[in-house]
Amino acid sequence: MTLKINTIKPKYGSRKTTKRWGRGGGSGKGNFSTHGCKGQKARSGGCKAPGFEGGQTPLYLRMPKLGGFRNPRRIEHKEVNVGDLNTNFKDGEVVNKESLFHKNLIKDLETPVKILGNGELSISLTIHAEKASKSAIEKIEKAKGKLVISPKA
Repeated sequence: MTLKINTIKPKYGSRKTTKRWGRGGGSGKGNFSTHGCKGQKARSGGCKAPGFEGGQTPLYLRMPKLGGFRNPRRIEHKEVNVGDLNTNFKDGEVVNKESLFHKNLIKDLETPVKILGNGELSISLTIHAEKASKSAIEKIEKAKGKLVISPKA
């Protein structure tokens, strides 16, 4: 006889059939089939829901429902202050994303840059950025610098 995949069977005695509880008094587990007498646990589907705390309001209902709203299309800008530009650049230099990245003022080249007006600017710079605050624009113009705002600087 040849060995075929459809003729393979486990060794006799290695597999036992599971006992079918709840099939009457002759099943060997009695009339109530280990469920005890009556009650919630004796019924079919009779179990407490996950998180049930004995009738007390459960933790997942006591917590606040929502955590606010996050706009998926919001554009986050990396902020650079004019005071940082004053300490890291020399007079007459061009400030763009690459130069800010090499001076470790921004961490990556993909996110847009916004120039903020915190600090003092005493040197003349040509700055390329996506956005700038009003106070930053005033300080750059006061220092006789130039600000070029472009969508992709």
